[in-house]
Amino acid sequence: MGREGAFLLRYLIKIPNFVEMSEKEYIEGFSNYIFWDTDRFSINLNENAPYVVQRVLEYGQINDWKLMLSYYGLDRIVEITKKLRTLEPKALSFICAISDTPKEQFRCYNSKL
Repeated sequence: MGREGAFLLRYLIKIPNFVEMSEKEYIEGFSNYIFWDTDRFSINLNENAPYVVQRVLEYGQINDWKLMLSYYGLDRIVEITKKLRTLEPKALSFICAISDTPKEQFRCYNSKL
């Protein structure tokens, strides 16, 4: 993706304004199917951040992305994602484009080589 495409993507998926919400309200805001295999109210957004980030990147809708972005911030999402062992190729392409980070910096990309 060229610079213009990355800029357009960042514009369309702009960082939402910070809204003070409780952790429970954030969890309630995510699409139900993202955490289909677990009781989502038992998830701690800080302790289980890699799990939450991976699920939202792989299965979430745009509103789930915006909610996650407002909670963690882009820098933290990128740092968490860089350490993931696996990630769907489309999710990796998305996070690379939105953060302008080379795919080679992500563990999931390098572990496939």
